[in-house]
Amino acid sequence: MTDDDLKAADRRTAGGGDELREHEVRTALLELLAEVGTVTATEAAARLGHSSGLCSFHLRQLARHGYIEEAPHHGGRARPWRLRRNPAAAGAAAAESFGDLARGLEDESWQRWLTQRDQAPAAWRHDEAFSAVAYLTPEEMSRVADGIRRMLAPYRDREERPLSRPEGARPVALITRLFPLLPDSADGPDQR
Repeated sequence: MTDDDLKAADRRTAGGGDELREHEVRTALLELLAEVGTVTATEAAARLGHSSGLCSFHLRQLARHGYIEEAPHHGGRARPWRLRRNPAAAGAAAAESFGDLARGLEDESWQRWLTQRDQAPAAWRHDEAFSAVAYLTPEEMSRVADGIRRMLAPYRDREERPLSRPEGARPVALITRLFPLLPDSADGPDQR
């Protein structure tokens, strides 16, 4: 890809409103970030088989639209990127789009797990599933979500500090979806 190609792609993205169109390289980059936590353009290029210039361009586009952010680093020219911690800061439309993308990646990762779990080492061939229905207010639902985030907080630094990972640690998808159960349309409106 030449500089002219990059500039033309940038103009197409900027000229069509402020939405970011789906693109196979951006999708692959988001999947890679979800898997490994942080990545530079050079590392992404090596993993995905694209040029570092192409990966760098698409990483900057993802950052410009609020999907990813630059990860903390200590000097040097390498720019590591990570999924944005708070996509809502990029605006409601970007947050909704990011949520849809994240749920799609979660579902795809789950399906990949189901089809490939027999190829995993024996100790990793199981998964943990949890499901519950609780009657909560919107405020209580937020408190439950905050409690889950606090419970996971001791493990978050392992994403950015690989040396803090215990031997044998692997990336594990931790997916929690809290949403109200709406009445079936045949049941009529909620009587509350």
